[in-house]
Amino acid sequence: MYINTLNAYLKNRFGRKIYKLTLDGGMTCPNRDGKVGFGGCIFCGGNGSGSFCPSVDLSITAQIEEGKKLLKNKIKEGGYIAYFQSHTNTYAAVPYLRKIFYEAVNHPDIVGISIGTRPDCLEDDVLKLLEELAKIKPLWVELGLQTINENTAKLINRCYPLKVYDQAVKNLKSIGAEVVTHVILGLPGESEEQMLETVAYSSKVSDGIKLQLLHVLKDTKLYEMYQKEPFKIFSMEEYTELLCRCIEIIPKNVVIHRMTGDGDKRLLIEPMWSGNKKVVLNYINKAFSEKDIVQGCKAEENNM
Repeated sequence: MYINTLNAYLKNRFGRKIYKLTLDGGMTCPNRDGKVGFGGCIFCGGNGSGSFCPSVDLSITAQIEEGKKLLKNKIKEGGYIAYFQSHTNTYAAVPYLRKIFYEAVNHPDIVGISIGTRPDCLEDDVLKLLEELAKIKPLWVELGLQTINENTAKLINRCYPLKVYDQAVKNLKSIGAEVVTHVILGLPGESEEQMLETVAYSSKVSDGIKLQLLHVLKDTKLYEMYQKEPFKIFSMEEYTELLCRCIEIIPKNVVIHRMTGDGDKRLLIEPMWSGNKKVVLNYINKAFSEKDIVQGCKAEENNM
């Protein structure tokens, strides 16, 4: 079985090694500021999944240059994708979005732009801007779906129904954007079959998928929930077995952008085994080898 990993896909598309540079546009989320809810998703910390972003006080150009410095020993003749990661990166006035997105897309070392956002933050004027960007350089829009189970969606305070995701995917495809869907494996109360249903559903409509192991982090609503009533946490062996099942149902044309993900070690509560990235990735690669799962690259190169 062959899986379409991100590193191999990018190298084939651009003819060289490509790295993602995480950027912070200084935005928040509509389920944090009261527009649709308060507190954000229960698993999300105060940085909005942007633990590894440069300082938001820096300009986008300065953030790109800072990211390049961190990778100077890894990259020789490669290129970079500008990845707007923290919080909801289309949740701002369009003139501001235009400024920061164009600053990124026009940088000579940037080969493409990836924007993490929510499906309910893609109004017509935002889509028009994204269409402009997609005509300049490749554009990926990453949607935080996490689950198709409506009960779980309410539990995690996602604050939008599945139909909003469906419409967002259609709208993004119509403007030439590539859709990457985020899925969390291990959400409280979900069975493995329900998780697989989410993977299958999103894989049918997405160009790429990110499979994220659930991390319980300090100072989150999820941590409070876990303290009061602990829920099942995957062991490394269980997670790897589930990951193999996921890969079996993901179409070969869908690019797997992530297979585990990283939690901030300073905040990580569970699963503690996930903090040792080298051990985890070696175990996953060994399991893949035993199951004759052939990757375009090793798992460690796929987790960007």
